[in-house]
Amino acid sequence: MSRIPTVSLGDDLAVSALGYGGMSLSDVYGPVDDETALSTLVHAVDAGLTFVDTANIYGAGRSERIISRLLAHRRDEIVLATKFGIAGGAIGARTIRGDAAYVREQIDLSLGRLGTDHVDLYYQHRVDPTVPIEETVGAMAELVAAGKVRHLGLSECTADELRRANAVHPIAAVQTEWSIVSRDVEAGVVPAAIELGVGFVPYSPLSRAWLTDGFSPAQIGEGDGRPRFPRFAPETLAANAALRTEVLAIAAEAGLTGAQLALSWLFTRAADLGIPIAPIPGSRFAAHVDEWLPAVDARLSAETMARLETVAGRIRGDRSFDRGWTSQRGEAA
Repeated sequence: MSRIPTVSLGDDLAVSALGYGGMSLSDVYGPVDDETALSTLVHAVDAGLTFVDTANIYGAGRSERIISRLLAHRRDEIVLATKFGIAGGAIGARTIRGDAAYVREQIDLSLGRLGTDHVDLYYQHRVDPTVPIEETVGAMAELVAAGKVRHLGLSECTADELRRANAVHPIAAVQTEWSIVSRDVEAGVVPAAIELGVGFVPYSPLSRAWLTDGFSPAQIGEGDGRPRFPRFAPETLAANAALRTEVLAIAAEAGLTGAQLALSWLFTRAADLGIPIAPIPGSRFAAHVDEWLPAVDARLSAETMARLETVAGRIRGDRSFDRGWTSQRGEAA
């Protein structure tokens, strides 16, 4: 196993500094069979990415079931995170649930699919606007008391929601999109996490592969979920093409691939802000995992960081299809 540093998030939760995002174990970015998905997952863990993240909604439980095949033999090596809160089918046709009954129901279903008696980190995937977060986190805290969950997390919460949740039970981690091109969380959520001693788990750190060398719009085929996001509409991809070329040129000058630059930027930015992070890139391909590894120890120069400072403000298109589903809904507060 490769040496990946360990980072302590909040609530004394120790994880590998680079994790693996299990959404890619389903067909969300293109078709993948179970054996290939499992092989990539095993390769990631062998490389030291022992912080494995999934959710009940990924592939309608498929991601959790694939991960169960790894856990059957290597449970003690894995810091396992899963989520509840998004119900329904296709992106854009889903609902959010945070009621206590749903919390209790979903942990048992996830544990059954994962084939384990506990998860190390349990997230509310999206905050239910119809249920006070105190009720949801109170029900999650009951799962900690029952031994089914070790630590609690929130995904795409606002700063206010994080403070209210943490008053009910310590929150170990916030998971929200954060990257060179998606920095809205720095306005409120990141400062609140620092204030409360909560760690951060950036998802989509490679902007759904847009920041990688190999991305091409031609890769987006039938069934790929990305076109539902405004930045992946054909006209938006075209408008942002020059900006992507600029970022990749900066990466090349730094001796890095686009993916390595994106991850190194996150580690550098988090260190500057003083917040512990564990990004969770995902991929169907083992070679991509190997590409990420050098970024764990890389830090960008002040000059390179300055050149990337304006990128997020210049990208066209929102990061989500609905701001009401992200922490952006709290930006005006």
